[in-house]
Amino acid sequence: MGFFEHLLNATLTIGDQQMSWREIIGNVFGLVSALGGMRRKVWAWPVGIVGNVLLFTVFLGTWFGLSGNHPDMLGQAGRQVMFAVVSVYGWWRWQQTRNQGQGVAVHPTWASWPTRIGLVLAMAAGTAILTPIFTALGSYQPVWTDAWIFTGSVLATYGMAKGWVEFWLIWVAVDAVGVPTLFHAGYYATGLMYVFYGVFTIVGFVVWWRIRHEEQAEQVEPAAALPSEA
Repeated sequence: MGFFEHLLNATLTIGDQQMSWREIIGNVFGLVSALGGMRRKVWAWPVGIVGNVLLFTVFLGTWFGLSGNHPDMLGQAGRQVMFAVVSVYGWWRWQQTRNQGQGVAVHPTWASWPTRIGLVLAMAAGTAILTPIFTALGSYQPVWTDAWIFTGSVLATYGMAKGWVEFWLIWVAVDAVGVPTLFHAGYYATGLMYVFYGVFTIVGFVVWWRIRHEEQAEQVEPAAALPSEA
């Protein structure tokens, strides 16, 4: 038990800052999952779940009696639970697509305009609804940023499971708020990872955009090759 507790509390010291190895390793799993998602690999989902479990213990460290002087962030912790739940759905959905003999786990597609409007409204509504709830539970100030990160993460993960190209842009919006919030709270490993994610999500958006364009072109070419009726 002593060894297990030591493993949970292990930290990496850089200068005058200490980072939990759970936070570092959890983010590495998250990064590997994101890379797999960009490549449309089914294994991206279970790898991400491992990272979610580790990061859940990081953002609710005091609840688990773990050492550290960082504040609990309920939105960050809650989104790890959400990630795990939605990842099961995404895992199943991508596995089904691959098992249908299509060769890949997902075919990127653009969301409809009504869906896009719904995502924007859901982002605003989710942030507004969760802010007072997280405030009452004692989440990190300013609480709206925690609510924004949580809501955006829900929408982005669901969008990835559905195969919407726009889900990458939702991650950009999450990272834009998440980076300064995490640095201010002292979660430097996660904050640095969010900086990388910000660049990575733009690359992922371009990659999925190109895949969608190429698949559309492949669908048009066979149709154009059919002989016209006299």
